[in-house]
Amino acid sequence: MTSTEPRRRRMPKAQRMAQMLDIAEGVFAERGYQAASMDEIAEQVGVSKPMLYEYFGSKEGLLIACIHRARTELLERTHRAFTGVEGPEEAMRHGLMAFFEFIAEHKQSWALLRQEAAITVPSTVTEVEGIRRQQTDLIAAVIASFESGVDPVEAEAFAEIIVGSAERLALWCEGRPDVGPEQATGYIMEVVWRGMASRLTP
Repeated sequence: MTSTEPRRRRMPKAQRMAQMLDIAEGVFAERGYQAASMDEIAEQVGVSKPMLYEYFGSKEGLLIACIHRARTELLERTHRAFTGVEGPEEAMRHGLMAFFEFIAEHKQSWALLRQEAAITVPSTVTEVEGIRRQQTDLIAAVIASFESGVDPVEAEAFAEIIVGSAERLALWCEGRPDVGPEQATGYIMEVVWRGMASRLTP
């Protein structure tokens, strides 16, 4: 007798990988890198541990893949925020909003990234620092695009200040859930933009 039950469709590789990263990100964020185990991640995903290794090579490779995905998504979000802006002040406000909204919507990604000090894997630390570098490079380029006469060193310094202050404020906001992306953006604009404005606007 032939079974009438439909065959279970195999999940596409990209979808399976996204599922693995979602689960791994949550486990890493909750337990920390050292305490997280590939066995637990594989069990939650519903795959064998060898399959995790087949996709990512090692626990370190899986962690780096999680961070790289967050890095890519943040860059895409920031790029979209800068589209169509008409000046450095608007660019800064939109960029900050994109950052704080990303954190609000990706709490697991942020929890993972902020554990940098507890992660001793050199390649992972490099990947996290790469996120800061990509953001500062992008912000410095946007500043220069509106103010062609700005000193490149000064533009880079402003970008570092923006990224550093946004990161620290995001950590503070974790204990203040009443402070949303718009309010956090307003705080930095009030303090940092005031200092930059005299240097960037005629």
